Amino acid sequence: MRKFLFVAVLLAWAPLARAEDDFVYFGTHNAGPTRGFYTSHFDTDTGKLTVPTFNIRSDGCAYYIITPDGKHLYTCNSVTNFGGVQHMGAVSAFALDSKTGKLTLLNQLPSAGEDPSYIALDKTGRYALVANYQGNHVAGEGGTVAVFSFKADGSFDKQTGFDQHKGTSIDKSRQTQAYAHSIITDPSNKFALVPDLGLDKVFIYKFDEQTGALAANDPAFVAVKPGTGSRHVIFHPNGKIVYVVHEMGSMITAFNWDGQKGTLKAFQEISTLPAEFKGTSVCAEMMISADGKYVYASNRGHDSIAQLAVDPETFKLTLVTTTPSGGKTPRNFDFDPTHKWLLVTNHDSNNAVVFKIDGATGKLTQQGDPVPVTYPFCPRFLPVGK
Repeated sequence: MRKFLFVAVLLAWAPLARAEDDFVYFGTHNAGPTRGFYTSHFDTDTGKLTVPTFNIRSDGCAYYIITPDGKHLYTCNSVTNFGGVQHMGAVSAFALDSKTGKLTLLNQLPSAGEDPSYIALDKTGRYALVANYQGNHVAGEGGTVAVFSFKADGSFDKQTGFDQHKGTSIDKSRQTQAYAHSIITDPSNKFALVPDLGLDKVFIYKFDEQTGALAANDPAFVAVKPGTGSRHVIFHPNGKIVYVVHEMGSMITAFNWDGQKGTLKAFQEISTLPAEFKGTSVCAEMMISADGKYVYASNRGHDSIAQLAVDPETFKLTLVTTTPSGGKTPRNFDFDPTHKWLLVTNHDSNNAVVFKIDGATGKLTQQGDPVPVTYPFCPRFLPVGK
């Protein structure tokens, strides 16, 4: 009788012990009719990632986001002639079925620039902010930033904000014009920060969450080390520290953030590469752990993920280690919803690699063999049935 009760209790608790089943979406840049989004399943208990299957076509869907409620996916389309207009990219809105994983296109709009490289939501979720890497590259026009509102069904409505960057920096081959590379709002939703690779600046805009408009802050930007090429920006969970990763310089700058004035003051520069490395490498993605203890950055060329520890008192970074990415040219990566795993895409070796995160040290250990994905850029997780 006792044995029967014991088994009954185990069966009753079994559903609570099951691993979470997540969808994983991959945005790709592969050519032909199957370019677009692919979908895999991911087991949060074992770290097993299934081979992805084709979901829906979307040209140049390099960088994208899934809304917190899991109902919509918004992507940049890094194309150059959208709608027959030369030097114009696009943004696309998709409805997302979290039970089946299926994506359905709602609509597309011109992105207000060429080769859009980044999209983010403001803190209200009512606006999408887009960084277009270029304006018209033939004419030497700088990259642009734009804001778009949404309709009730989650499709794009209209453009509400815009600005174009101008100028050059010291690198005569890579900084001949402005290149807006990413855009996010600060924790208060009153400002938007935009790293520009071509100008070695981080622009700061006032953001109006009522209208979706952008206006230059005073000061309008902070300059960084010349020739380093600012790429992505993140906030520490405390909302007071900002980290900017520089593509060309393979380094991160740490800033104090004044949320009242909208100003940045640098207090550290640190390389994402080991001191003994002498080859060529450029940074791509950067993220911070949910607890704010570790920053991770991808090194393309060194082909690794850099792990940097955050000092809890000074918020300065220390390079802990670099972990081989499991392929060539690691582009983007993402934490799974449990933050026990990191998924890295290596776009020049056409694979995705799962890494287990040590909860005590933050170090990464590759889990299993690389999974084939054709020219993957961004991975994103979504719990099934969310």
